[in-house]
Amino acid sequence: MIQDYFIIPWKEIRRKKVRSWLTLIGVFIGIAAIVSLVTLGQGLENAIDKQFELLGKDKLFISAKGGTFSGIGSSVKLREKDLDIVKGSSGIKLAAGMGYSNGKYEFNEIVRFNYVSGLPDDPEERALIGEAQTWELSSGRFLRKGDKYKVVLGYEYTQPGLFEKSLELGDKIMIQDQVFKVVGFNKKIGSPPDDKMSMIPLDTFSEIFGTGDELGYIIAQTNSGEDISVVAENVKKDLRKSRHLKEGDEDFNVETPEQLASSFSTILNMVQLVLIGIAAISLLVGGIGIMNTMYTAVLERTKEIGILKALGARNSQVLYLFLVESGLYGLGGGIIGVILGIIFAKITEFIFILIVGPVFLLIEINWLLISGTLLFSFVIGCLSGVSPARRASKLNPVDSLRYE
Repeated sequence: MIQDYFIIPWKEIRRKKVRSWLTLIGVFIGIAAIVSLVTLGQGLENAIDKQFELLGKDKLFISAKGGTFSGIGSSVKLREKDLDIVKGSSGIKLAAGMGYSNGKYEFNEIVRFNYVSGLPDDPEERALIGEAQTWELSSGRFLRKGDKYKVVLGYEYTQPGLFEKSLELGDKIMIQDQVFKVVGFNKKIGSPPDDKMSMIPLDTFSEIFGTGDELGYIIAQTNSGEDISVVAENVKKDLRKSRHLKEGDEDFNVETPEQLASSFSTILNMVQLVLIGIAAISLLVGGIGIMNTMYTAVLERTKEIGILKALGARNSQVLYLFLVESGLYGLGGGIIGVILGIIFAKITEFIFILIVGPVFLLIEINWLLISGTLLFSFVIGCLSGVSPARRASKLNPVDSLRYE
């Protein structure tokens, strides 16, 4: 009977409870690590995709090559004339340039270093940058035309952690040794650098950082109905012509939200592969544990094998009995591992939301992953038991009956 192939091994596993649990440990640790890492990685990808969806599919991001996304650290610079070229490119509805640098903050006699962004005077251009950065005011007002030494601060400045005292509307704060009046605060974004950033007028930014007409990066919006890939190529072509560069020698990047999301996903996938490779070592150890357990089981049940063969059991039937038993060890470890992996991922998500916010981690249970993991763990168990099962199936019934 087919069910006997499962009933007999299950009874043997239950009979040796301590050994069975010790065998399962190596398997479920590896499975739990893999499930939690893959789930967390997918959660990060989900959050990143959602953020880029919020940007819309009509935005282009232009930055200098050789530095960070904002061009910080690059010897190549974007300038106001590059912004004018982008504005004049075919398919562009609106474009805005932004300054971006690390600056010195001083308040309550405490000094901190965080990013400072310089925003243009034009209300539409400021709104475009705010939309692309997903900034929202929690209190006060945003920058207006004519503001010079006014600042909008990130969420962290409303908390006492940065300066041992929270800032309020109307307070004065020193940025790059210049006094600024606080006119607004942004809502929590969930990204620590963004929540510690400040926004000041671009002209003031150029003055206190001495950047002249340099820009950190440019954000452009395409006309409705335009193919963003075609518009991106138009911008590249115009910038190459303006900067006297050949195709392939660009010293700037023009990226769509899809390209940025793809870049983040590629990095995440590489990190995931490395971590999963490390976790797989534990799974290998678990497989060796199953093999060792099955070899022990064959020795302990040699006489039982002899009785089965004397009663007419074929070699293949004995083989299948031990293969299923080793597979059940793998499956049992897989079930426990999946449960622990999901619990760990959910706990991590809960802690992440409490500390950072829901912006960068959106966990979803992937049932295909769970099903595949359970099947994989069963197969790993069966493969680990192949050698012991073959040994059991080839035992001589007479010698087995005489075994003590």
